[in-house]
Amino acid sequence: MGVAERDDPETIGRRVQKLRVERGLTQKQLAEPVYTPAYVSTLESGRVRPSDDALRHLADRLGVAFDELATGRSARLVTELRLRLTGAQRTLAAGEAEAAVEEYTGLLAEAEAHGLAEERAAALLGLGECALETGELVTGREYFERAEQCLADAPLPARVPALRGRAVAHYLAGELRYAVYLLETTIDELNRGGLHDPDALLLLYTGAIGPYMDMGAYVRAAQAAEFALALAPQSQNPELVARMHRSVARTLLAEGRVAEADASLAKAAELYRELHLRTELANCHWMRGYVYAQNGELERAEKELREALEMLSARRASLYSSQVTVELADVLHRRGRSREAADLLRGVLGGLSPERGAVHAAAAHRLLGIIAEDARETERAEEHYVRAMSLLERAGAAGDLADLCRLLGDLLRRTGRVEAALDAYRTGLGHRTAPGTTTLGPAPAQPPV
Repeated sequence: MGVAERDDPETIGRRVQKLRVERGLTQKQLAEPVYTPAYVSTLESGRVRPSDDALRHLADRLGVAFDELATGRSARLVTELRLRLTGAQRTLAAGEAEAAVEEYTGLLAEAEAHGLAEERAAALLGLGECALETGELVTGREYFERAEQCLADAPLPARVPALRGRAVAHYLAGELRYAVYLLETTIDELNRGGLHDPDALLLLYTGAIGPYMDMGAYVRAAQAAEFALALAPQSQNPELVARMHRSVARTLLAEGRVAEADASLAKAAELYRELHLRTELANCHWMRGYVYAQNGELERAEKELREALEMLSARRASLYSSQVTVELADVLHRRGRSREAADLLRGVLGGLSPERGAVHAAAAHRLLGIIAEDARETERAEEHYVRAMSLLERAGAAGDLADLCRLLGDLLRRTGRVEAALDAYRTGLGHRTAPGTTTLGPAPAQPPV
């Protein structure tokens, strides 16, 4: 331990005196045989900064660890806090977000009281993940920002989980461009600095796949997936590898590689079962349902999505539950159960907004517009399409926006508003021209894999 990490001389002096008195030792007994009683007296009064050798001697005579004498923090306390942090992680992984919040809050208070920056950051990170779980995006982002501040002097790889958490909070809030900016600039900084940490890079590339896909930047999403797959064998974190397999499945599906996408999700699900991570297991069912829906296997899709929804609802993961419900409604509509689909959508729209699940809120309005159009309720359909466009424009979801412009253009053309229809088509074509290239800068450099 370096001198800069210790408490100041006065604090150390008071601590030495307190421990000496508690143990019934005189200054002479504490000092002998290496030091003098006068030296101990000077040290206890805070007038001298003790050397490492002096502190080791005093710690040995007092029966405490060197770190405890120098900082007031026992090694046992740090170990116990870390064990309890692991327990809180398991609690959250088991789907008990409210209980995890209580555990992390208590741990945060203890870490702050003892000045433990690393453990304080871990507790803040856990609270941020809990907030994402329950859909409290602003609160979650604030926790991640505080975790970053705690680790301001730490190497960049140590700050990556907090940076990734903040990016996810922005992504779920519909701020796709900013989420991508955070992830890409961090990747570039890691690569430029020679900080080729496989876990950190895997976390960042996996986190970027969702925003890329929603922005229509499919080439870049596929590239991120390729890098993530190459990094996975170097990672010692099975949770990260499982999350990677789940995200990569999206790009495989976009390329028409359905069997490979399903195999990737099966690998992720198996890893999550081993880790008892019910949240991520629910997300695997969600993605498998998405894969089956895109492949036209609607019955299997409905089964997977309902299983995901049941797991997420039981865990009170409100935002994720709303997102799954939108995708389930799409499957029900395609199976001819439009009324049931519309009821589901109206039930979740209140929990979605431009700042909270914007892309899925737009998807809900889009589907309600299609259902209204099928029922020949033209005005209501147009209203839903326009609201969906507003949400997607704000989020920068280029691929979905182009499709919606086509739907609105077709509706306007059928109702005789040709000029308005042409405007809608032109808007859609503008977003189709080169997906992602008009909203994103140069892609991050390839990592050394």
